[in-house]
Amino acid sequence: MEKNDLFTRLKPMFSGSMGAPIIVVALLAMVVLPLPPFLLDLLFSFNIALSLTIMLASIYVLKPLHFASFPAILLIATLLRLALNVASTRIVLMEGHTGTDAAGKVIEAFGEFVIGGNYTVGFVVFAILVIINFVVVTKGATRIAEVSARFTLDSMPGKQMAIDADLNAGLIDQDQARSRREEIMQESDFYGSMDGASKFVRGDAVAGILILFINIIGGFIIGVAQHDLSFAEAAHNYTLLTIGDGLVAQIPSLLLSTAAALLVTRTTKEEDMGAEVVKQLFKDPKTLIVTSAIIGAMGLIPGMPNLPFLILACSGGLGAWLLLERQKAATALPVVNAPVETPKEQRDLSWDDLNPIDPIGLEVGYRLIPLVDKNQGGQLMNRIKGIRKKISQELGFLIPPVHIRDNLDLAPTAYQITLFGVTFGEAEIHPERMMAINPGQVFGELAGIKSKDPAFGLDAVWIEPNQREHAQAQGYTVVDVDTVIATHLSKILQTHAQDLLGREEVQQLLDNLAKIAPKLIEGLVPDTLPLGSVQKVLQNLLEENIPIRDVRTITEALSEQATRNPDTEALTAAARMALSHSIVQHINGIKADLPIITLDPELEQILLQTLQATGEGGASLEPGLAEKMHKNLQEAAQRQEMTGESSILVVQAGLRTWISRFIRHSIPSLNVLSYNEIPDDKQIRIVANVGR
Repeated sequence: MEKNDLFTRLKPMFSGSMGAPIIVVALLAMVVLPLPPFLLDLLFSFNIALSLTIMLASIYVLKPLHFASFPAILLIATLLRLALNVASTRIVLMEGHTGTDAAGKVIEAFGEFVIGGNYTVGFVVFAILVIINFVVVTKGATRIAEVSARFTLDSMPGKQMAIDADLNAGLIDQDQARSRREEIMQESDFYGSMDGASKFVRGDAVAGILILFINIIGGFIIGVAQHDLSFAEAAHNYTLLTIGDGLVAQIPSLLLSTAAALLVTRTTKEEDMGAEVVKQLFKDPKTLIVTSAIIGAMGLIPGMPNLPFLILACSGGLGAWLLLERQKAATALPVVNAPVETPKEQRDLSWDDLNPIDPIGLEVGYRLIPLVDKNQGGQLMNRIKGIRKKISQELGFLIPPVHIRDNLDLAPTAYQITLFGVTFGEAEIHPERMMAINPGQVFGELAGIKSKDPAFGLDAVWIEPNQREHAQAQGYTVVDVDTVIATHLSKILQTHAQDLLGREEVQQLLDNLAKIAPKLIEGLVPDTLPLGSVQKVLQNLLEENIPIRDVRTITEALSEQATRNPDTEALTAAARMALSHSIVQHINGIKADLPIITLDPELEQILLQTLQATGEGGASLEPGLAEKMHKNLQEAAQRQEMTGESSILVVQAGLRTWISRFIRHSIPSLNVLSYNEIPDDKQIRIVANVGR
């Protein structure tokens, strides 16, 4: 028991926190202490096995971030190889005069068997490996890592905006947004580390060249001057040992360089590299057909190696035929001989045959059906459910379900969004592409199909999926077709939320409130107010983007106001005053300072007199005055937005409703409040005054 307890206590020490110090101490020991040939053989074999394992791991990993520890592993493997070089150099220089097996069997095997004991051949092979490693693989991997790191860093703002857009549209929740932001940070750190880690391999190749010449020159001098070897014998022993040592080091170095190159050239898509390459390389049988035809023609030329060329041509033709047969089998539809049915007698029409109009409808063209079909991998249904949940929680009432159906009258790639049978939005999309939206500041043009974002009307371009990283680096917000449709639907539901609030929804709100505050609801509907009046007040609030989550406060304000003035406009004003803290916080946050825009007193008097004379609507307001006032309000709102603050217009209570309707659609960013709706704890700061 005591031994088991001791082992249990020591196991975390050696498997976790003590792992790195042990490796560092072992590397230092290899540099300082002389190693016996057997241990050197074991470590060289381990180095080759480790490099091979790392390269295979980089091939089979599904995504570069799944091998995020690669830069650290690359550093450790490089230090291990350099420590082995130092240890082998010590043995070569100290014991090289005894023969070619002085540094162990591994180095001797590479010196004798691999290059046939000919150090001239060894020089050539070593030089070729160095050129491949240093000039081709390492240089290319370094450049790719630099570009990937730069583009990843440049694309971070666009990716962050895309996450915020998905979060605001209800497509993802806070946990998913946090996870995606962490993934972006990890990706940036990974490619930045890879940019630096590639320098390790490049420096290792240079060190290999220097060690080679140091060993040959130093060994030759030691062999001749200290051990009285002949020039030929010293050159033979030390050159073969040095070449063998260099080859043993360069092969793992080449494997690690290849692993680094494979990792930085991988796409971000989670897919096995072998399957991805085969699928993309042999996707079209025409490639194999044309290649086989050219190889076959070369095999028929007299003097050429006919048999190898003809064998390859036949193999390629067979592969192309198999691919064609597989594609035909995949696209062929089974023909079912359906039995002929006798026509049934039509029954009489009834009220059950009349389908009610859906509150919310999404109609799609036939090419967009896979987006909403779960059996075909469509994710749009889940996103729409997320939108309903988010908007319902924000506004305070349950959004009706979205009924999705196909419509053959639409274009194949078009869709339209309806509310109670009326079309409120439609657009045509490209399901095989992605939309790159210009948020206002981009750094270049993109090749693609120019369009407009259907939700907000921003300039956009439909691009190929492989252009996503480039577009994000240019400052574009890139979204897929599911997000385009979902964001458009979310925008329409938020804009027309008041139309979705029916009497059934209002009654459900009051029933839920009665469970926690029964005395508040008792006698309100229908004794004090009809249900229609409560519905109208709630619709007025939603029309001005005021959530009705706090239905208790709203109901208390209605109960108090109804005894004095049951008019819906007065009830709405009372509800707004009760929600003043919530309204101001929604517009300006929790800041104590409230920047406001006011109207000139003379202009306010003119407007009040006009409304009193003409009634609701202000139909007789002079067109010139209305146009000038609208222009001045728009300019004031734009100036306020440029400062980064909310634009708020404060007017007298009698003017608030009319002015709000006057600018609601033309200046949507300008919030209109009355003086009664400003909380007492807010400090007013007038930033502009609009006159005639």
